[in-house]
Formats: sequence, structure tokens, C-alpha cells
Amino acid sequence: MNYFRYLLYPFAILYGLVILVRHWMFDVGILPSKSYPIPVIGVGNITVGGTGKTPMVEYLIRLLSDQYKIATLSRGYGRKTKGYLVANQYCGSKEIGDEPLMYYKKFKNSITVAVDENRREGIESLMQDKPDLEVVVLDDSFQHRYVKPGLNILLTDYYNLYPTDHLLPVGRLRDLKRAAARADIIMVTKTDKVMSPILSRGIERMLKLKPHQQLFYSYLKYGNLLPAPGLDMPEIKNKFPSVIILFTGIANPWPLQDYLVSRCRDLINLDFPDHHEFKKRDIDTIVKTFEEQFTRNKILLTTEKDMMRLIKSPYFSRFKNLPLYYIPIEVKIHKPGNKMFDKKILDYVRENKRIR
Repeated sequence: MNYFRYLLYPFAILYGLVILVRHWMFDVGILPSKSYPIPVIGVGNITVGGTGKTPMVEYLIRLLSDQYKIATLSRGYGRKTKGYLVANQYCGSKEIGDEPLMYYKKFKNSITVAVDENRREGIESLMQDKPDLEVVVLDDSFQHRYVKPGLNILLTDYYNLYPTDHLLPVGRLRDLKRAAARADIIMVTKTDKVMSPILSRGIERMLKLKPHQQLFYSYLKYGNLLPAPGLDMPEIKNKFPSVIILFTGIANPWPLQDYLVSRCRDLINLDFPDHHEFKKRDIDTIVKTFEEQFTRNKILLTTEKDMMRLIKSPYFSRFKNLPLYYIPIEVKIHKPGNKMFDKKILDYVRENKRIR
């Protein structure tokens, strides 16, 4: 395996050179990077998926939506549509993507959810459509340099910090490590609930923060197991079933698997690619795996994001008489940094409010 990685290094070097030239073109102004007269907060990473962007965007929504009129803008990965689209009651994951659909389902009464693969046109369309809009949160925007957010949040996975990784295709980096210098906030995600000062100081030295940067740590809080929409089953709070068949189509299911493995007798994992669109054969495999477990104390479980795609599947009826659940998650920021983080976000928005 390691020998094969060595063979890929020339491709990683070539990829790195292409990215280096692209950044240079933005830095000298050959390619334009545009700012906007409205607070724009970018959330992203420099790795391929799995750093917790979706729960971080939800954290910002909860923090800001009571005080400000906000919108999220995503590319809408995996959707079958093109261009600018504002989420509405008729949209599914095929129209807007699974993450935007989650934002809409959870916060439709308090925010605007939009998608556009061209982030500039998306922001400008939002500002035109919503004259009272006060904040835009860009989902997965760190590489999209045509827009220059007023505040950039870079996420890095605690178990795969970007300084220890390599460029594609050798590793999971989709951008140069030096690109992290553009971040105003670096958030180490998916840590344990308890962080020792010694460990955090070691991470800080590894990340080599710039003078303008602040470092924070977060972990995931898992909620009660909720029944799939349309299925009449009780919520599961404390005592988990003996057997859990967990099926996921996310970039990094390991933290969830680690959380569940000590809470049931047997955890059976069915892993699918990130943003996977479940086909009939996939659902047949899931149902067959469930039926093969010789116990009544068992459930099927997936993530909230996967459920957004699953409920629109023409084969969802296969789960009609089965105990299908999903598990919501939230980001929690370690104390005392949580108050400092909230203040940083709120101060930025207040000081850069749109002048009408």
C-alpha cells in the first residue's frame, strides 16, 4: 500500500503546481476575488469531506437566526439541477442537494436556503431577492476564491489534521497546506469531549497559527434516535437496542461508529460512498442484513443527512414495517472557547452590517 502511494507522488506534485498557479493568479489579481457589502461567513476545509461542515453551518444558523435575517448558500452537491435555486416545500435532494435540504427542513421558518454552483451569482441573486438580508453563510467555500468572505472558518478533523496529510491522490488534501493562512478561525472538529491543555498546545504548535488567526476545538453531540418521517415508532432516548444495523453514505462515518459501538451489543456497519443515492439493490442489501439478525431487539439506523436522500427514494416503502431511525448531531465548542467563538462571529456581523 505504501509503495503504491510513492507511485502517486508525481501526480500529487503536478496537482500541487496547478493549485499554486491558481492561487498566484488570485493573489496578483489576474483572477478576481470579490467582496460584498454584507457579512459573508465562509465555512470550509482543505481536505476531501468529513470535517463536519454541515453541523458547523447549523451551529452558525442557531447562533445568528434569532437576531439576523440570514441565508445559507451551497453549491448543492449531487443535485440534478443547475444555477440559482431557493429551497421550497417542493424541493428534494435531487433539486438542491442533501445538506441544503437538511437546512431547509430544520430551519425553513427562520432562514433562506439557496444553491448556486456560481457563488458570486448566488450571493448577488440573494441580495436582489432579499433586500433585508443581513448575513450569508457559505457552505464549503474555502476553495471558491472568486468570493472573498469577510470571515473564513477552516475546519480540520482532529484525527486527520491537515499538517499531517498529503495532496491528492496521495492523501486527502484538495488544497495546499499554506492555503490555511487565509482562515480567520481554525476549528479542530470531532475531538473527544475532554481536551487536555497539553494536547491542545501540541495541536497549536503543529498548526503554526498566523497572528490574525484564532484556534477553537469542537466535538459532536449525538441526539436521541428519531423514527424516519412517516413511520409511527417511538423515539429512542437512553437504552439502545441490542443490535444496530448502521448504514451511511457520508465521508467519515468512524466517529458515529465509535459512539454507537459501546452502546449496543452488536454494531453492523454498511458503508456507502459520500452523498450516495440509494438504489434498489442497496436497500435490498440493507433489509436483508436486518432480516439476518436473529433477535427482535434490533433497528436500522442512518444519519440525518442520509435520511434526506432516502425518504425521496422510490424504494423507501421497503422500510414501511421496519424500525428505521436516524440520529441527529450538533456541534459543541469546548469551553471557555465557546463564548469567545460566539463573540467573534457576532462582533463581525454587527460591525459589518449592510448599509441600505
